[in-house]
Amino acid sequence: MSSPEVFAEIWRGSILECVHLGHAVVCDASGAIVEAWGNPDQIILPRSSCKMVQALPLIESGAAKAAGVTPEELALACASHDGATIHTDRVARWLDRIGLSESDLRCGAHPPTGVPARDRLIRAGDSPCQLHNNCSGKHAGFLSYAKHVGAGPEYVDLDHPLQKAVRESFEDLTGMESPGHGIDGCSAPNFATSVHGLARAMAFFAAAPEDGTTREAAAHQLVRAMIAHPDLVAGEDRACTELMRAMDGKAAIKTGADGVYIGILPEQKLGLALKIVDGATRASECAIAALLVRLGVLAADHPATRKRMNHRVTNWRGLETGSILPGKVLLT
Repeated sequence: MSSPEVFAEIWRGSILECVHLGHAVVCDASGAIVEAWGNPDQIILPRSSCKMVQALPLIESGAAKAAGVTPEELALACASHDGATIHTDRVARWLDRIGLSESDLRCGAHPPTGVPARDRLIRAGDSPCQLHNNCSGKHAGFLSYAKHVGAGPEYVDLDHPLQKAVRESFEDLTGMESPGHGIDGCSAPNFATSVHGLARAMAFFAAAPEDGTTREAAAHQLVRAMIAHPDLVAGEDRACTELMRAMDGKAAIKTGADGVYIGILPEQKLGLALKIVDGATRASECAIAALLVRLGVLAADHPATRKRMNHRVTNWRGLETGSILPGKVLLT
């Protein structure tokens, strides 16, 4: 078993203050490893990085077509959004169109993660609702599936037909039986896999043709929706949105809580997955940027890139105090 490698270095002046370790895998369309760092067999929980896998049953079942789900809504099904109006209004309209409402969601409510949306709620004296949950788009997709197949309303239960369909898709694309699951922040089951398994699944999405099998066509739709609507996948000032814009259609990327990131590169038919051992977001964003640069889809000097790797850290007075640098193993 290989040990995790240094994926990000945090410098304060000339002193290396801390490092973040991680595992990463790049897979080709066959599922074979092209490059790997750390332990490819490390078991992880993908968290929100695998939302496009969780959205496959929505399309495969015919529920998306029956409900008139748009590309924007497919992007929201894959999103961890900021709770901005562009997100919540679209989810509300989607639910209304299928005869359901915010109360039918099972994701729970939390304040918008986007500061402008949060501040608007505070000024208005309003409380957040489940539409503001960063996973509300995914859950609208879950509800669409459940209604279409005539299943019950508790769609986050492990034995619900939806979650059985999600697990089947997940294990098929990762190429392994999931060794277990956790309950995610939005209350849905999150199935475990290896870093290699997650990268293999992303390579499937990268290579999926529009005119392929039902599953391939569904995967193609989801990737195109993410690439076309990066603002819906995350939000302004967020890494997923800014880096996808910077790549101008060359890749779809998605973060997951606790240091997970995936990349889908259709032109090269490559899938990428990484996990930061200590779960640090600053490290996962630095590492995904470095790997996207390494794979030739992201410019190293783009402002969105420099914001995440080779980033100058300043204090509250604007004084430069240090930098965030990618680990040397990601550059050589």
